[in-house]
Amino acid sequence: MSSLSPIQIPSRLPLLLTHEGVLLPGSTMRTSVDSARNLQLVRSRLLKGTSLQSTILGVIPNTPDPASDAQDLPPLHRIGTAALAVQVVGSNWPKPHYTLLITGLCRFQIVQVIKEKPYPVAKVEQLDWLEEFHNTCKTREELGELSEQFYKYAVQILDAVSLEERFKMTIPLLVRQIEGLKLLQKTRKHKQDDDKRVIAIRPIRRITHIPGTLEDEDEDEDNDDIVMLEKKIRTSSMPDQAHKVCVKEIKRLKKMPQSMPEYALTRNYLELMVELPWNKSTTDRLDIRAARILLDNDHYAMEKLKKRVLEYLAVRQLKNNLKGPILCFVGPPGVGKTSVGRSVAKTLGREFHRIALGGVCDQSDIRGHRRTYVGSMPGRIINGLKTVGVNNPVFLLDEVDKLGKSLQGDPAAALLEVLDPEQNHNFTDHYLNVAFDLSQVLFIATANTTATIPPALLDRMEIIQVPGYTQEEKIEIAHRHLIPKQLEQHGLTPQQIQIPQVTTLDIITRYTREAGVRSLDRKLGAICRAVAVKVAEGQHREARLDRPDVAEGEGYREHIVRDTKPESINDTTDLALPPEMPILIDFHALKDILGPPMYEMEVSERLSQPGVAIGLAWTPLGGEIMFVEASRMDGEGQLTLTGQLGDVMKESAHLAISWLRSNAKKYHLTNASGSFDLLENTDIHLHFPAGAVTKDGPSAGVTIATCLASLFSGRLVCSDVAMTGEITLRGLVLPVGGIKDKVLAAHRAGLKRVIIPQRNEKDLEEIPGNVRQDLSFVTATCLDEVLNAAFDGGFTVSTRPGLLNSKL
Repeated sequence: MSSLSPIQIPSRLPLLLTHEGVLLPGSTMRTSVDSARNLQLVRSRLLKGTSLQSTILGVIPNTPDPASDAQDLPPLHRIGTAALAVQVVGSNWPKPHYTLLITGLCRFQIVQVIKEKPYPVAKVEQLDWLEEFHNTCKTREELGELSEQFYKYAVQILDAVSLEERFKMTIPLLVRQIEGLKLLQKTRKHKQDDDKRVIAIRPIRRITHIPGTLEDEDEDEDNDDIVMLEKKIRTSSMPDQAHKVCVKEIKRLKKMPQSMPEYALTRNYLELMVELPWNKSTTDRLDIRAARILLDNDHYAMEKLKKRVLEYLAVRQLKNNLKGPILCFVGPPGVGKTSVGRSVAKTLGREFHRIALGGVCDQSDIRGHRRTYVGSMPGRIINGLKTVGVNNPVFLLDEVDKLGKSLQGDPAAALLEVLDPEQNHNFTDHYLNVAFDLSQVLFIATANTTATIPPALLDRMEIIQVPGYTQEEKIEIAHRHLIPKQLEQHGLTPQQIQIPQVTTLDIITRYTREAGVRSLDRKLGAICRAVAVKVAEGQHREARLDRPDVAEGEGYREHIVRDTKPESINDTTDLALPPEMPILIDFHALKDILGPPMYEMEVSERLSQPGVAIGLAWTPLGGEIMFVEASRMDGEGQLTLTGQLGDVMKESAHLAISWLRSNAKKYHLTNASGSFDLLENTDIHLHFPAGAVTKDGPSAGVTIATCLASLFSGRLVCSDVAMTGEITLRGLVLPVGGIKDKVLAAHRAGLKRVIIPQRNEKDLEEIPGNVRQDLSFVTATCLDEVLNAAFDGGFTVSTRPGLLNSKL
């Protein structure tokens, strides 16, 4: 018996009608208040009342919905529970309502309803005390949660006044619950015994199985995935560390029921481990002559790149355990970097796998996910090895310069271990969590530029520049590879279409201006499509059906008719056709198919007035020519720069104007008023056309200086001259990069002379011989030499701007 003192409730209680359950003494429940009577009760008694008596309510179970605001009071249950309102929570949205937390104190019996509005109030008689229910309240709450029919039994228990009657009602419910618990316990025990029997049956199968005796047992063993996995693990040639991990995981898998989520994860992990080519490799073809022929047939030009591949083959022939090199092909799009990687694999006789890294911003793509994550998987390196099935493939890491970085890590940093020959023999993927040897893999990376590659990653790779093609090389590539490929793709034959080399040159110079050959390939595809339409229309026009008299029983006969009279159509003799003439693609056909030329030679027109010069720029897409324009007007000595210029190029413009101002007297350069101070009452506007393209770099210094010298001297720059080079404040010309791409751009534009820094003279050895023959090169160490080469007759001292004088 509890030592709690009995509680005396008031003789009059406000009645709270609830349909959400039966509140028993000693229990606690939450009930919603949304009917008019109950709302008025809460507002009047609970919210305004201050004494303890005002928080005691009479809770009556009500079967009808109390939300219905009927005028008449519904029939009330005669037994209720006095409750203490512990908490009141209210809200006005979407309509006024409250939630009460109430605790049952004792039971009462309604003697008489005193009033019905605004809320019912009744005279009550207390039936029991709190301590009688204190020891059984927890059992009742649990019983209420377990039984769906508790509402009916709870009302009956509420009506039972005597203790004996109450026990008679509750004991059957408790016995029924105990029987249910026993049944549940028995079911669980049977399930555990079944699991043990399933686990124990596998070693019994292996013990009782005798190879070659019963075919049924062999089929059962093959169908048992776990047994097959264990067999593969035993027969695999994985290293000891990986083998120990697999044995440990297979033991865990045997003890694990298939319904567990970890079962599938562990099984997938073990299947990957046995499928990886730990010691499986291909034998390299080390015939140097055959490799040279294969590379020459697949790719025209690219001598430096093919030379490096042959060097690797030669060393590999002398030393079998040579680690795979880490090569990086850097060049503009469309020059064949990816296809060269495929040809290298073909030459070596190895498997080839391409991994696209453009836009990858999660290091898990390289290292894999840890197996603790849902949906974890290995990285692209391990997954690629599983795909090719050998441990010495050629991996092409495409677009390595376009890796991203995010909150998920830096994939470029994850590649440091992969592309380090001193570390990748022990590469650990997060998913595998064991080391894998990558030292025999030949990694080839491709990039358009090295500027966006992190220095640490760039240091681990051997950079091989793959510059753009010359016009002659593009013509050869078109007729060796592109045109036959397009003819095959469009179902045409050389007897149906002919594209002379002159036409190919027109496509290259007038319809494409690129370092690679992708645009050229698309233009050739457009020509083949147009010819395919003509060929299809011609075949349809020439095909005629001849229908003789059906009564003769000879059916239908098809004839090909060309230039025949109407009366000869029904002749039963097949007509002899003249040989089909190929469609010749000339310049007029190009205009009909491709439209007017996209690029015209506008160099001479752009340089028809002073203040214009041609520079050479390098972009990730190859070399480009760049016009620089300058004009002057009255002003306050300001220098305006337009054309989306970077900070380095802006500094080059300030250097050029400062050098010209300091040498104005030497070259007799004056402003409009005749003063040697070029910026006195004069503003200068320097513009770089193609303003939508961002431009930066120091190589435009000599071009800006030449453009401003032309502006202030009134003389024209030679229209066939392009230049590149960085300048200093003292007028020195410093070396720059990308000389080969820049020279090829000048050659594509039809220019004849190129001014380069003297220290870049060594780079001219990489220029193809036919390009060097078409161009003349001027090497300069200072701006004086640049100006003398950029103007006809040299840059001379004159008494008046615009007049030619003797050469300095």
